[in-house]
Amino acid sequence: MDIDAWLWWLIGAAVLGIGLVITAMPELGMLAVGAVAAAVVSGIFGGGAVAQVVVFAVVSTALIAVVRPIAGRHRTQRPQLATGVDALKGKQAVVLERVDGTGGRIKLAGEVWSARALDTGRAYEVGQEVDVVDIEGATAIIM
Repeated sequence: MDIDAWLWWLIGAAVLGIGLVITAMPELGMLAVGAVAAAVVSGIFGGGAVAQVVVFAVVSTALIAVVRPIAGRHRTQRPQLATGVDALKGKQAVVLERVDGTGGRIKLAGEVWSARALDTGRAYEVGQEVDVVDIEGATAIIM
């Protein structure tokens, strides 16, 4: 039983794909695509062993050189849509109960929140509009 070279390349691509799923290393996926390209060269174009290895190396290297920097930029970007407590930072609130360095209450995004002043020596009176600078647990830090 003699297995054609293109089938070996596809088996290698499948093994690399399984490795990608198990380890979450995107480079393995790029190597798998290179192996599929080598299988195409072998099966469809009838390329020899040297051509197959060259195509595998060129495609894999090109994908790694192009995709990794793009993926790195996307990994370091902050999400453009803030959700949860991150969406509340920078919002304005209204003081419902005097807020100072030890505590108080504000109305933020239609809900009543406990709050404390960022500057512990400062106090905010009822009705005053304040800015939320941070959220610590269930307490809004205002200024």
